[in-house]
Amino acid sequence: MPSDSVADDAVTPLVRKTAAWCWRLLIILAAVVAVLWLIKRLEVLVVPVALAAMVTALLLPAVDFMDTRGVPRGIAVALVLLTGIAVVGGILTFVVSQFVEGAPALVEQMTRSIDGLRHWLINGPPHLSKEQIDQAGNTAINALRNNQEKLTTGALSTAGTLTELVTGALLMLFTLIFLLQGGRNIFGFVTKVIPGNVRERVRDAGRAGFHSLVGYVRATFLVALVDAVGIGTGLAIMGIPLALPLASLVFMGAFIPLVGAVIAGFLAVVVALLAKGFIYALITLGLIIAVQQLEGHVLQPLVMGRAVSIHPLAVVLAIAGGGVLAGIVGALLAVPAVAVLNSAIRVLIAPDPAVEEARQEAEGEGVMIEATPDTPDRRLAPSDND
Repeated sequence: MPSDSVADDAVTPLVRKTAAWCWRLLIILAAVVAVLWLIKRLEVLVVPVALAAMVTALLLPAVDFMDTRGVPRGIAVALVLLTGIAVVGGILTFVVSQFVEGAPALVEQMTRSIDGLRHWLINGPPHLSKEQIDQAGNTAINALRNNQEKLTTGALSTAGTLTELVTGALLMLFTLIFLLQGGRNIFGFVTKVIPGNVRERVRDAGRAGFHSLVGYVRATFLVALVDAVGIGTGLAIMGIPLALPLASLVFMGAFIPLVGAVIAGFLAVVVALLAKGFIYALITLGLIIAVQQLEGHVLQPLVMGRAVSIHPLAVVLAIAGGGVLAGIVGALLAVPAVAVLNSAIRVLIAPDPAVEEARQEAEGEGVMIEATPDTPDRRLAPSDND
């Protein structure tokens, strides 16, 4: 008997199986780390393309609608983009103007609140002396002065990234135009490198992943809009300063599940506390909790659909991992990436990709179908030239 066989027989089957699993898992882990490292190195390229894909998922239905009504696709793309830019630019202009108008009143109210806090610290239960308060204030001012160099360096570093931001925005717009114009043809061309025996399966997986992305972006946009309108209306009724800018922060924060809405809501509570006092802060907190409950128990299940549903643990882990790897942008892109991979992998490993793709699309529309042998192939899968 060869010596290798003797050595193998000396190792228990459990150890051999464990070793086989370990080296295979290590290779997979190394491949994942290599991919993440490459994405990190190409962040300036990957992030604009990923954001363009998300915006494409939001705007593509409008372009397709105009295309099916006889409008040339190039004109449809131009109209949708110009309309979107005009709407976003108008909203940003209005929000900034409201912030400029409301900031002085907020600063004045904060000054009164600080004076009231100072009076309470001196004459209230703490019974602090004026010298102690002044010393604390001087300590804070000295700390700011001592760290002025670091703050200036950070500002210069931020200014240095302005070129990258402009470049990324232009790349995102450029990519968005071509994805809206012929994204399906681009996908069909890229997948030609896939071996012919699995090419259609990969294309089915890609279409299913993009379908989930469309559902995710559309649902997130609607939920964010409802959150912003509800919270902004409540803040405006209570007379909280900067109600519209705060509502805009709520809208943008809703695109980062779980974390974004909490941070934006916390800022609203802080502004209400400084501007109106403790009672209004509690009312604002109650308003935010009510809106979040409406979102979690009604809007998310109703709008998102089962086709893009992700377990909350997966959402939390994805946000945490994305935040560690790429900061706010990583947290923003993590959940839609998981949604796309979830749907694509399910189709990729399914016995019948067409049936699995059709089932996911039907679930996204709230319709249940049975996977039977009579199900026509690619019933809901568009062709490469659609």
